Amino acid sequence: MQKENRFLDTSLLWRSFLMLYKFKRFWECAERKTRKSTGVDAVAIFAVLRSKTDSFPLSTVVIEQYRPPIDKFIIELPAGLIDEGETAEEAAVRELEEETGYKADKILESSPVVVSDPGMTNANMQLVTVEVELDDHLKMPEPKLDAGEFIVKRIVEISKLNEELKEYDRKGFVVDARLSHFAIGYETARRIQQGLL
Repeated sequence: MQKENRFLDTSLLWRSFLMLYKFKRFWECAERKTRKSTGVDAVAIFAVLRSKTDSFPLSTVVIEQYRPPIDKFIIELPAGLIDEGETAEEAAVRELEEETGYKADKILESSPVVVSDPGMTNANMQLVTVEVELDDHLKMPEPKLDAGEFIVKRIVEISKLNEELKEYDRKGFVVDARLSHFAIGYETARRIQQGLL
């Protein structure tokens, strides 16, 4: 017996929507023009900082950076554009060292291509999770910032990331949505694991 397809043909719905509203709706958007041949614009890096001797808790690095489109300082993951001929993983290693001074020891995971504001822009990216293993205590290497980059790096315990981001919000910073979603997801998973949810 053949199963009935219960999923809607979304391409047909979308075409119908466009036909109905093609001339009635103005859609404001921004288009990224720097996309290289890989088809991926940028990379964000979630760095897991760990000590070989467990001398500090599992941590990550976030950055404070002024963003002109919102005229505010934002808290976000290290990130950057992918250069021509570069993979997302190669860009992640390069950008992490440039923006924070940390050198990735291992690529842990690379996400599929994702978008964060498809109603506004065609920009896309990949999230690359890397491991930075330190011999003992937490070190603060010097970043290798490009001309015109003004970034402050901050180390945050992963288990306290969500609370730290709330504190940044109270101080008037804007928290990047992707970082906020990650922190809330991590906190929610932790609470589920502990039987609190």
